[in-house]
Amino acid sequence: MEKAKIKASQLFILVVLFEMGSAILLGLGVSAKQDAWLATLFGLAGGLLLFLVYYQLYKYYPSLPFTSYVQKITGKWIGRLLGFLYVIYFINMSTRVLRDFGELLTNTVYVSTPLIVINSLMMLIIIYAINKGIEVIARVGELFFGAIYLMALTGILLILFSGLLHPENLQPVLEYGWKPVFRTFIRETLTFPFGEMVVFTMLLPLLNNHKKVKLACMGGMILAGINVSLTIAINIATLGVDLYERSNFPLLTTIGKIQLANFIERLDVFFMLYLMIGCFFKISVFFYAAVVGATDLFQFKNHQKLTFPIGLMILLASVTIASNYAEHIEEGLRVVPVYVQWPFQIIIPTILLIIAFFRNRKKKATSSP
Repeated sequence: MEKAKIKASQLFILVVLFEMGSAILLGLGVSAKQDAWLATLFGLAGGLLLFLVYYQLYKYYPSLPFTSYVQKITGKWIGRLLGFLYVIYFINMSTRVLRDFGELLTNTVYVSTPLIVINSLMMLIIIYAINKGIEVIARVGELFFGAIYLMALTGILLILFSGLLHPENLQPVLEYGWKPVFRTFIRETLTFPFGEMVVFTMLLPLLNNHKKVKLACMGGMILAGINVSLTIAINIATLGVDLYERSNFPLLTTIGKIQLANFIERLDVFFMLYLMIGCFFKISVFFYAAVVGATDLFQFKNHQKLTFPIGLMILLASVTIASNYAEHIEEGLRVVPVYVQWPFQIIIPTILLIIAFFRNRKKKATSSP
């Protein structure tokens, strides 16, 4: 594993940027209609409970990444297999986020540019960043964190002053009862984006102050969850439920409606800037976890040797994973949560925690006089 150290504040920023990532761009919780913001808050609560599972595993093995301590919990061969499957999972998630990024740009701004060109440019930047290491990525996060919040505050103020907000679009609350909210929570908002915190099981050993892991990660999740929920509420209040459901990128549609004093308009550039920053950090964290995991499993001395091959794999998969954007979204909503997210984010970590609990209890019992 890379010999690097990051501060708690840098971890906090990475968590916020990672969690917001592509979640703020897409129509999250759309099946809960005007209660999508509420389903997101439930997802945040469930995600915090899930993180406690990851955190407890980390406490048992504070100096090891997930791919190492899974071998200690389940044995060498089963552990190596599980570690390899998680590397594939991280690659798959990088691929999906890269496809989101490319599709948005090719569908809105660069309509005549091939998807492979857009994705290649982003991938080259990320490969360079991964080669430089997690410390550099964390420092870049510190630079962009303030810029993102300045853009967000500016956007909210412009929406307010433009008179676009219609709070009645959020009513009636729970029109269809709790069932759609809980269904959306289970199928969508629990696993995306909050359950994706499982990727940080590969990064937590890099923190220079282990006592601040819980505060940094859970604090980052809470801030990101509130930001995403607030963005969803603003989108629905501005667009209405019907347009929110039909829009591929609701935030872009909302920003496109801003018109103030007959000259402040066409502010899509704010959205595009956030898109590039948010997707850069989300892809980078998943990509870095895949590279570090593969380096650990295959006993490479330097993670940089695997950066380009895995990056090329992610790039090629991003353009072949689906034939069009509709298929990509359908797969992301129907297949990925049930067959990918639930096993890797919830089922396997919970089973590992149970086994680790009994293993460590036995060690304490045998070591005590």
